[in-house]
Amino acid sequence: MLGVTGSIGSSDTQGLETDEDPALTAVAAALRGVDPNGDRTARVLRATLDQLYDGVRTGRYRWDDLHKTEKTHCGTLVEINMQREFGFADGEELDFRIAGVDVDCKYSQTDGRWMIPPEAQGEICMVLWANDDESRWKMGVVRAERRLLSDSTNRDAKTTLNRNGRDAIGWIFARGRLAENTLLHLPEGVVDQTMAGKSGAERIRRLCRLVQCRIIRREIVATVAQQADYMKRLRGNGGARGDLRAEGIIILGQYERHRMIARALHLPIPGLGDTVAARVCPALPGENSSVMIDGLFWRLATADDPVVPAPGLPSQ
Repeated sequence: MLGVTGSIGSSDTQGLETDEDPALTAVAAALRGVDPNGDRTARVLRATLDQLYDGVRTGRYRWDDLHKTEKTHCGTLVEINMQREFGFADGEELDFRIAGVDVDCKYSQTDGRWMIPPEAQGEICMVLWANDDESRWKMGVVRAERRLLSDSTNRDAKTTLNRNGRDAIGWIFARGRLAENTLLHLPEGVVDQTMAGKSGAERIRRLCRLVQCRIIRREIVATVAQQADYMKRLRGNGGARGDLRAEGIIILGQYERHRMIARALHLPIPGLGDTVAARVCPALPGENSSVMIDGLFWRLATADDPVVPAPGLPSQ
């Protein structure tokens, strides 16, 4: 797909009352069949937002930082990335052909404001919404019948669903969770302090000092480092993992032995491309929430624990 991981699908889906529209029922069933938990769609939406931010080159991580043309292009990118991920055939008149039915793909950053073009009126629309501030997304299907559309149109003759139209949406995923945009949810002072580092290496060190015990996705590392070889800034040989050992900080990655350490310390489990930083201190053998690393037992440090150099981590 897009090489993006760490996204979370929806654990809550809602039934679709589409018995009177067999085509709509078939499309909904096909979408559920290819993505039962919503994980794949969640990854597409997360990846599309990260693609627009282009953090490694721009340092951006907020929707409001995008130019108007970029925001307008988001719907097109969602359509392209959904087709790449799921391999939907081209529609005869609309975007996709799913279960033998033409389907138009509509994305809106504002919940409920999907723009329906003339050619999609009376046809089935897949509607998608995501919000980085809330770390949420939705996907549903609706047949855009004339009675379900607003009377007003824009200069392109596009219109929106009216209240009845929004109520008629069959939600396949009504409360999907989007992988967190970590920088967006940190106190502003923490982000400012992190980004004030004069080099990519220094900014990554600051990130691992200030943002601990939570998942840091690969795209966040890229945005902070703003360097082509951004993941190198996390490694042990000349990167933050080695540089911060003296401060008692371990940096866990996607390796299985790192994931075992994270589980034992009750930290979030890093997935592909993820990082979790934490300060540790020596523990007694068998102490609760402790783990053996490099021949000794360690636990998460508290503010009262003295700083002790961290153990060396397994390389994989």
